[in-house]
Amino acid sequence: MAKSPIDRLASLGEEVLGKASQNPAANKLVQGAMQLKERVDDLSKRVRGLEEMEKRLNQLEKRVAKLEGPTRKPSGAAKKTTAAKKTATASPDEI
Repeated sequence: MAKSPIDRLASLGEEVLGKASQNPAANKLVQGAMQLKERVDDLSKRVRGLEEMEKRLNQLEKRVAKLEGPTRKPSGAAKKTTAAKKTATASPDEI
């Protein structure tokens, strides 16, 4: 029975993996790749957690802004005014 090209490729891949697992350097490479995959999975879980926290933070910021109400500008009466300086003129009697 003739094998299809996909079957041949699959069996060839299995042979290569079998031989690679016997090679110490290739074995280390595969282990490193598996550890990298695990780390990426863990990192993606953490990022999803951060996204949820960011959503919650945005909701809380909106609630606080709503509770604080709109900010008001100070009215004209509350502004500080500077007093006009009196100029000192000497009278002829003071000289």
